[in-house]
Amino acid sequence: MTSTGAVLSRPQTREGSAGLLPQLVLALLCGGYTTGAVLGWGAADVADFMGDFGLSAAAAAAAVSMLLYARRAGAGHRAAWLLFAASSTMVALGNGIWGWYEVVLHREVPQTSPADFCFLLFAPPAVTGLLVLAKRPVTKAGWVCLGLDTWLIGGSLLTLSWSLALARTARFDGPSTAKVALSLAYPLLDIVLVSMVLVLHFRRSPNNRAAVNTALAALALTVLCDALFTSPLLREHYRSGQILDAGWFAGSMLMAYAPWVGRREQPLLRPGTTTRRVTGSLSALAPYLAAAVCTLGILYDVTTGEKCDKVVLLTGSTVVLALVIRQGIMLLDNIALTQELAQKENHFRSLVQGSSDVIMIAAPTGVLRYVSPASVGVYGRDPEELIGTELSAHIHPDDLGRVVHEVRRFLAAPPGEEPATRIECRIRSGRRGGPYGEDGWLSVESSVNRYQGGLIFNSRDVTERVRLQAQLQHNASHDPLTDLPNRLLFLDRVGKALAGRRAGDGRAAVLYVDLDGFKAVNDSIGHQAGDHLLTQAARRLQDALRSGDTAARLGGDEFAVLVCGALEHQIREIAERLRAALCEPYRVDGGEVRVGASIGIAFAEPGSSADELMRNADLAMYRAKQAGKGRVELYAPQLQADVVRRTELATRLHRALHDGEFTLLHQPVVELSDGRIAGVEAQARWRSAQGILFTPAEFLRAAEDVERTSELGRWQLEQAVAQAGLRYGAGHRVPVTVKLSAHRLLHRDLPAGAVEGLLERHDLPPGGLVVELTGGDSRIALDELERRLTELRRAGVRISLGGFGTGHAALNALRSLPVDAVKLDRGFVEGLVESARLHKITRGLLRIAADLGVRTVADGVDRPEQVHALREMGCGHAQGMAFSGLLDEHRLRGSLTRGGYPVPGATDRPGTSDGGRPVPQEAPSRASGLGNAPGEQGGSRTVQLPSCRSHSETRVPPA
Repeated sequence: MTSTGAVLSRPQTREGSAGLLPQLVLALLCGGYTTGAVLGWGAADVADFMGDFGLSAAAAAAAVSMLLYARRAGAGHRAAWLLFAASSTMVALGNGIWGWYEVVLHREVPQTSPADFCFLLFAPPAVTGLLVLAKRPVTKAGWVCLGLDTWLIGGSLLTLSWSLALARTARFDGPSTAKVALSLAYPLLDIVLVSMVLVLHFRRSPNNRAAVNTALAALALTVLCDALFTSPLLREHYRSGQILDAGWFAGSMLMAYAPWVGRREQPLLRPGTTTRRVTGSLSALAPYLAAAVCTLGILYDVTTGEKCDKVVLLTGSTVVLALVIRQGIMLLDNIALTQELAQKENHFRSLVQGSSDVIMIAAPTGVLRYVSPASVGVYGRDPEELIGTELSAHIHPDDLGRVVHEVRRFLAAPPGEEPATRIECRIRSGRRGGPYGEDGWLSVESSVNRYQGGLIFNSRDVTERVRLQAQLQHNASHDPLTDLPNRLLFLDRVGKALAGRRAGDGRAAVLYVDLDGFKAVNDSIGHQAGDHLLTQAARRLQDALRSGDTAARLGGDEFAVLVCGALEHQIREIAERLRAALCEPYRVDGGEVRVGASIGIAFAEPGSSADELMRNADLAMYRAKQAGKGRVELYAPQLQADVVRRTELATRLHRALHDGEFTLLHQPVVELSDGRIAGVEAQARWRSAQGILFTPAEFLRAAEDVERTSELGRWQLEQAVAQAGLRYGAGHRVPVTVKLSAHRLLHRDLPAGAVEGLLERHDLPPGGLVVELTGGDSRIALDELERRLTELRRAGVRISLGGFGTGHAALNALRSLPVDAVKLDRGFVEGLVESARLHKITRGLLRIAADLGVRTVADGVDRPEQVHALREMGCGHAQGMAFSGLLDEHRLRGSLTRGGYPVPGATDRPGTSDGGRPVPQEAPSRASGLGNAPGEQGGSRTVQLPSCRSHSETRVPPA
């Protein structure tokens, strides 16, 4: 027998008990009373007392016990126990009256006394209580059969007892009708009670069967003692306290104990139904046994030579007639039941055979006894092939243990609490190569119910659902493009790797990988090509790793690798191998594309978590990008300290903006031809608590890291426009230059029309604002930037290109974007006089700008010889310490009032008097606009604009 068969065949039972103590007390009381009755109690007075008041006390205890239980019982059984309590109360009263005569009054009990009426009232409540406990028929025919069965048993007992004793009892009592009736009342009521007990033995309710059986036994014992007492021979010699009283005492004690008998549930899976079959057979034979008993009563009279008594003959005839009527009713009822059963069988057969689910019945041994025809369509196997085989032989070996465990758990549970359970497993399929059963196994979900000692399996094919769930689970933990683990799964594996590390294991590390230049690929040849490149990069990652390492895609062009059980130098070699593999050319859309890879390495330390390890690797990767990209960098604690420092500085920056600690200074832009002020450039400075202003070299980098640039840039633009508007109102009509990065210009905080609205709000003419474009961003396409700059130029705002000459990006921007002026980077100015090579390069850049008709401004002009050289090269404007440093608003207005600065080395200064002092005058009209020649329009290519260099850290006096 298989394990499954063993589980099914093992009978599981649960028995509750009221405990051994009540049973021992009951046995001791009944045994003690019986012993006393046998020994005569030692004295006649004691025997009379125990025979009368002892029985009364036992019956009273039974009544109290059943009254107490009736308060707790359900509504369906409460009435029965109350009736039984009333019956016991009558017995207690009868015995008490009997004792009053014998023990108290010391008199013979009258032949007709109140005690007789109390004893007569014992039977009716008991009979009614038995009817309440009975399983009531649901049809009229059932009620008729119940009455006929009662009469069959009662009539047979009446015939037998009349022949044996009752006829002589009636003659013995004399001709008095009252005495005859009283003499016959006891046995007749006992016969009715016995008949009800026998009938209800086969028709009792299944609820609380142990208590009902105990009550029936108590009533049967009481009736038996009554029958013996009715016998003239015993009644003539009866005295209180004799052995007959022990039977009544035991009956009362059983009635007192009956409500509290422990419940006994039926076996969960019975190996057989022998008890039920025996009970059913006795129930079917009961009418015939009653008729046989009645026949024996008549035969007794015939064999003894006596004339057949009319009572016996009449009773026997009615019993036979009742038997014939009952059999006729049962025949008609059986015919109707047979037809109904046939209809239901056909109905359920159609349901089973037409169901798309497979229905299987397993015997207690685990052998399949029935398999529905649906197995052909679901399993691909004929039912006849499966019937007679072991159920466990068709379950996948990996699932068999789980199935057996679930079956055992289900069988151990009470049927009322868990009538069914569900089991999911794989079942062997007869088809191979199909859409769902390629491997020969199907995923099946079964609803399991108990059935005649075995189990019913209602199974359906859920292979497609299981595969869909597995696919959904895979998709939830893997990247849909590269099929690599996603961030969630990667963090889970990192956490498990850290938790499972032992002292002797190698080091564990996380490699954070970012592709350099991937955004340019998306912008230049499209996102589909970028996706193709990412899939190739994912394959290269997997090919370059060891079998136990894990690669994951975190999002965008960021990947991560988990390396376990390796030495530090081995992890570095793996990182270099990954970098080299990712930097190889990619074949995309028939051409080659190159991208780099920046990799950060973070080693696991004792006590570190997965999030900390990922954060450290990310910091190391950004360190690699800042160091020039295409590098491998190791995490150092200093990186985290830098992050903390920048975060603190960014917090201070945010607070300083709101507390008004920032101020705006301006540096004049001077025309090199005559020294007049052609414009001013606005620059923000942070005033410290001591009143010292600091240049933004450090705090602007911190602001960029935490995205504070937009807030600072918005403040700087608003302040510059507001102050320029006031200066225009005072007659100083020189434009103000504000530096804005391409990213800031396209930021959502500066939508289209925001700059125009700002100019209108502060009454600044559009020509009074120059936007200097600084800081390129490879993620921004030039066509989008060009569209925004064109909108500004259309509104009158002039565009200047900062950092001119710092690379091909500036030349591409000059070619593609609509600019009015270019600012020569200070790197070309610092060594202009000393380096002949730099002199030629600068001259060439200025010539290119002149050929394009674009105005030029030199930045960082600090010495007179630099001014002289730039004038000779044709540079139009300059700013620097050779003319003026940063000025607060008061000093700036003083300079604007004077109108200009002396130009070193100039022989003709048209704006000066005899003393060389600048003459106040209005700036020429062309100073309000920095040229009108737009640059050549370009396509949507992406180039990187030169980044803006800030001044070195220099303290300037407070305003």
